[in-house]
Formats: sequence, structure tokens, C-alpha cells
Amino acid sequence: MARLHYGMITSLDGYAVAADGDLGRGAEDEEVHAFIGDAFRDVGTFLYGRRMYETMLFWETVHEQPDVPQHILDYARDWRAAEKVVFSTRLERVASECTRVVRSFEPEAVRRLKDASPHDLSIDGPTLAARAIRAGLVDEYHLFMTTSVVGGGTRFFPDGVRLDLELVEQRAFANGLLYARYRAR
Repeated sequence: MARLHYGMITSLDGYAVAADGDLGRGAEDEEVHAFIGDAFRDVGTFLYGRRMYETMLFWETVHEQPDVPQHILDYARDWRAAEKVVFSTRLERVASECTRVVRSFEPEAVRRLKDASPHDLSIDGPTLAARAIRAGLVDEYHLFMTTSVVGGGTRFFPDGVRLDLELVEQRAFANGLLYARYRAR
């Protein structure tokens, strides 16, 4: 059975989306970006809500731009090759290869997808991930914490959910970003 990963860049105080839109410094670093590419290279399917999918569409065409660094090209190649499932009632058509729209998030359907997949899956975006967390579907959590405290926004972990996690990997980057990977117990 494949594992479902949830990973995002967060503020130091735990917000995946800042109220003012800026999570602070840390993610734009080449070392960090190459690490993220390596950490998610084996993901065969990305699960998105509409807004996160529209944000990630950058990776569909970035290789067409001049002078793109190799670590960006590598991530873009892996992203384009992966399956993408977008949970949306409003998205009319997709703008990327290997992508399909599903009109509602059904935990049992995601469970079956995990059971049938030969590769791990990733769920991205705190709103969609909260539904998967509440349903007990997420196996691993990847937090990339910036050096900023933003004071509000959308939290990485949903309110009202208790999780007992095991720290399985951690790393500090030269730019101050902290990485922590946790596994559900």
C-alpha cells in the first residue's frame, strides 16, 4: 500500500498560508528546493484542491523559459510525469498532462487509490489536507519551517485533531529553514 504524504512550507508558528500571503524567507533557496525535489521524487500522484493546482501549474511550462536552473528542471520533469487529481466543483478543464478532476473528496476513494497505487501520493494544501487528516489518511507529514512568525492565516494542522507522531527525519538548512518529517504512529 502506498503512503500519503502531506508537506508544505510553514511559518515558524505553524501557518501554511499566512494572513498577509507571505510566509517569510527560506523556500527560495537552491539547497532547499533540491532537497524538496529529492524528498518527493517517488510521489506518483498529487492530490490538489483547485487553488493549489492552479499554483502548481507553474511546473507545467517552466522548462520552456530560458536559463532555468537544473534543480528546477528536475522538479518540473517529475511533476509533469506524475498523476494529478484535482478535487474541485468549479474547475472546468485542466491545463496539465496526466490530470483529472474529481468533483468531491471522498475518503474511501482516496483509501482505494492508496491501496492500488505502486507509488506514494502527496496531498497539498491545508484545506484539502485537513479533510484527509480528519479521515486518518495521512501517513507522513513534511514541515518546512521558515524563520518567520506570521501570527495568523491557515494552519498546517487542522484545529480539533489530535495526532501522535514520530519524528523520523530532521534537517537545518544554511538559510535557517528547518525541515521535520513525522510519521503517524
